[in-house]
Amino acid sequence: MGSEGEEDQHSPLLTNFSDTEAEQPFKRTGTIWTAMAHIITGVIGAGVLSLAWSTAQLGWVAGPLMMVVFAAITIVSANLLCDCYRSPDPECGPTRNRSYVDAVQLYLGEKHKKICAVFLYESLYGCAVAYVITAAASVKAIEKSNCYHKEGHEASCSYGDTIFMLLFGGVQIIVSQIPDFHNMAWLSVVAAIMSFSYSSIGLGLGFAKVIENREIKGSIVGVTADSIADKVWLVLQAVGDIAFAYPYTVILLEIQDTLKSPPPERETMKKASTSAIFITTFFYLCCGCFGYAAFGNDTPGNLLTGFGFYEPYWLVDFANACIVLHLVGGYQVFSQPVFALVEGWFSWKFPNSGFVNNFYSFKLPLIPAFQLNPLRLCFRTTYVISTTVIAMIFPYFNQVLGVLGALNFWPLAIYFPVKMYFVQKKIGAWTTKWVVLQTFSIVCLIVSILALIGSVEGLISAKWG
Repeated sequence: MGSEGEEDQHSPLLTNFSDTEAEQPFKRTGTIWTAMAHIITGVIGAGVLSLAWSTAQLGWVAGPLMMVVFAAITIVSANLLCDCYRSPDPECGPTRNRSYVDAVQLYLGEKHKKICAVFLYESLYGCAVAYVITAAASVKAIEKSNCYHKEGHEASCSYGDTIFMLLFGGVQIIVSQIPDFHNMAWLSVVAAIMSFSYSSIGLGLGFAKVIENREIKGSIVGVTADSIADKVWLVLQAVGDIAFAYPYTVILLEIQDTLKSPPPERETMKKASTSAIFITTFFYLCCGCFGYAAFGNDTPGNLLTGFGFYEPYWLVDFANACIVLHLVGGYQVFSQPVFALVEGWFSWKFPNSGFVNNFYSFKLPLIPAFQLNPLRLCFRTTYVISTTVIAMIFPYFNQVLGVLGALNFWPLAIYFPVKMYFVQKKIGAWTTKWVVLQTFSIVCLIVSILALIGSVEGLISAKWG
């Protein structure tokens, strides 16, 4: 999920600059193609690896259908949000909302902004935890793949997660000290290449496995469970995983802020969103369906680390190495806005504190001199340690993705965009459009609550069951 890497250079996610044209003139050169690239980069991430498992829980009808439904919801949500970029007029209003939180504050006020910020930063922190889990699983998969290749497919080849999580955390403590890491334009490019690489390899291996099997595995109802209750929990968890894989609303306005006009930014962004989601959905359907067709009821939770594929071992290794490289940068993309928020607050609260504001030069052998700030060193190190510890306590890929997807989908992708659209378009209560969108919001809320319950139950069962 790399597109924030470029967009955050003009907007930390909790700063106030809904700005007018006169206040902040800079040349916007983005086109429909750059917007589509950013969206696809932002949407396709680690979540794609869980889609085969989700399809297996839902079956051949409900699995693909649920992906299409979430794609449609994402397009509706994106189109509502596109109209909130400019104010008061959605096409030529002088005020631009350059980030999600800015828009919430302008349309809905300070109280809603604070509620939005809680969900937003919790989702960013949660993604960092999920990335620790996923990266450790991929490093472990490389070790296991090499072991199986040398010792045979029946070898035990068991490795723990903890050491790999600690290694990933150690790397992130070092990388986190780089100032303004999220401004590096290459980050988005690297993340895009890596995510497409491992997703394509997963898709290709699934397709090859189907050809090798000479049959399409799976059933209409999906994996059987010991009881109806267990089946319900698995289905709801699968819905949460799919919810995690789609929305990109928190970066939509930043992407829209890069677009040139004419034509109006909202027109370009709506076309880019629809096209990008069509491409992403096609990709998701292929990954989910070929993975399920290849393994049926034995579909692993993570397509590339669950060892449905043993050979070619070097290709499995390469795919997992791509995941790790993507997640090293992706962790920073999601964490930098949190760093900016906390460090900005401390600077505002303690303007005369040397601990908060002073920088000290260090020179180590073989590397250039660099500057360290005591607050940055302490806070960012503590932050990375906390995400690593939580990942070590709950190292469950599918369950954690399900909880994050279900928890954040409705407020960030549905509730706030619908509420802002009502204000922007001055839609009165009980009009046809108001009733339709409120119904849409309530249905999505119910689905999110059910998916959250199922995912939390899955997390608890995995930990203590």
